[in-house]
Amino acid sequence: MAKKQPASDTDKTIDDFLRGKSPQTVALFHHFTQQYKALANVTFHPAKTMIGVATSRKRIAYITQLGKDFIHVVFPFEKPYDDNLCFQKIAQVPGEQQYNHHFRMYAKEDLNEEVKKFMRLAYEQGS
Repeated sequence: MAKKQPASDTDKTIDDFLRGKSPQTVALFHHFTQQYKALANVTFHPAKTMIGVATSRKRIAYITQLGKDFIHVVFPFEKPYDDNLCFQKIAQVPGEQQYNHHFRMYAKEDLNEEVKKFMRLAYEQGS
């Protein structure tokens, strides 16, 4: 995977986010990105504080945290999808018609068919 070279101290690469993380977290990150690429034509864009998941038109999800033994992903949707077992929190962005759906992945098995359904939905809405 080609890594963008930083132009300044604020430009990060994916390697910068993974540096110093546990093997468990790195494996989860790679599993998530591989599974998303298998489902849809997406790219991953490191930013200052998170890694964006994007279609050719817009960002459709955000890897917001690489923890000790998990990764945290936020899917922004225009309505809440309350009938699920995969999101630990759904929160409306104040003043906007956007609901952030928070998914925390501790094991590869957490990325199940229900999560993949929402990954596809995010892609379809962002295409």
